[in-house]
Amino acid sequence: MGQPWMLVRAAAILLVTRQTLALSDIFEDGKSDKEILDNLLRATRYDKRLLPPVQETVKVDVSVLLLSLASPDESSLKYEVEFLLQQQWFDPRLKYSNQSRYDFLNAIHHHNDIWLPDTYFIMHGDFKDPLIPMHFSLRIYRNGTVFYSMRRHLILSCQGHLNIFPFDDPECSFSLESISYEMKSIKYVWKNDEDVLKKSSSLATLNAYLIKNQTSECNHKNNWREDGNVPADEDGHPGCDLCQKQFKGNYSCLGVRLIFTRDRAFYFTTVFIPGIILVTSSFITFWLEWNAVPARVMIGVTTMLNFFTTSNGFRSTLPVVSNLTAMNVWDGVCMCFIYASLLEFVCVNYVGRKRPLHNVVYRPGENPVIQRLPAVLSRIGIILASPLGDKKRDSTGVANEIVSCTNCGPNPCTHTANNGCAAESCLLQVRKKEPPHPIRVAKTIDVIARITFPTAFAVFLIFFFYHYSSYTHSDSQK
Repeated sequence: MGQPWMLVRAAAILLVTRQTLALSDIFEDGKSDKEILDNLLRATRYDKRLLPPVQETVKVDVSVLLLSLASPDESSLKYEVEFLLQQQWFDPRLKYSNQSRYDFLNAIHHHNDIWLPDTYFIMHGDFKDPLIPMHFSLRIYRNGTVFYSMRRHLILSCQGHLNIFPFDDPECSFSLESISYEMKSIKYVWKNDEDVLKKSSSLATLNAYLIKNQTSECNHKNNWREDGNVPADEDGHPGCDLCQKQFKGNYSCLGVRLIFTRDRAFYFTTVFIPGIILVTSSFITFWLEWNAVPARVMIGVTTMLNFFTTSNGFRSTLPVVSNLTAMNVWDGVCMCFIYASLLEFVCVNYVGRKRPLHNVVYRPGENPVIQRLPAVLSRIGIILASPLGDKKRDSTGVANEIVSCTNCGPNPCTHTANNGCAAESCLLQVRKKEPPHPIRVAKTIDVIARITFPTAFAVFLIFFFYHYSSYTHSDSQK
């Protein structure tokens, strides 16, 4: 009876001896990294459900390397960001001897057997790839340092000032946080205290123009956990207080802030410059004859229809907002100028076709402004030459007309009709105040429009671009 028990005891001692010898030579040269990892991750010495046994909080160094940036639509607020997320921490349970020929162990196939931080992305938008990352690397170094990197492709939901579109700079942000471990257990820090993200040497930007990026710790005042608001259940009842307490806590969080700008050259070449050309083309009608009806109607109507077509085609791609935007101001003012030039033609044509009063004769081709200059200048000279600066009045209170007298010799002189010379030797020049000819009025309106319309439009352009560029400058300094 005692002999079988002695055999069992001897077999157990032999088994323990073999395990001890296996542990002593597992790190020797010639052993594969798989064999080393299989022994490091044995269930009797490693449990992935437990945090690394360090004296203080587990410190996770985080680094982000930008790989590509893209915007599927310039008018939207969706930006695609592809980056490499690198996490590094210390786990003393994964130390291995220097006898091994490996500087690090490739643990990609032991991904499910090693403790990993439960990093959670918040305030970002959506994942383009599945939630479980398929592209990652996992390395374990001799001193127990774990280096874990994964490729992520996020579709960021950004915020922009659509009231000044396209002069705004969209801002995109996302955060990294531990979903279950509080700060007393895990603390995320930026590796080497990085204040900006690293950029790959082969960084590709597809219709996305990154002008600034910033890394920092999350602002807990704006943290979703601080609100304590839980979505309502299926019956519409708000979440319970116990659920709200479960959401709250002091969790470590890191934030990334990306600021993009829009390709304003695209909008200048497709919106603003064509709009300026169409508006100024409508001003050409002011230099045409008042009675050139076919030409002026064709220019006015054509510019209006073209502007409607270009603005409607571009407006269909813009985000819908309820407030007044810069593009609404641009379209409205430009359309007002084009429509006002068409109304000016209608007014000029109506005035020019009116029947003249008192059979006033108008010679075609004369300039209404230049034609009136001699009469205005001569009248100013006569008034200045008068001793009293005004017309003399007779005893009846009626103003005497100025006449040209021939008895004054070779020198010209002027007298009133009742004083200075005989009536039969004087040439009475009575200036009758005649009503202006309708054609002259029509041409005068055209001359005024040639100055006022381009000047007003130039003032609007200066104010428009200066006003909205000041918004952009102030936002860039924040």
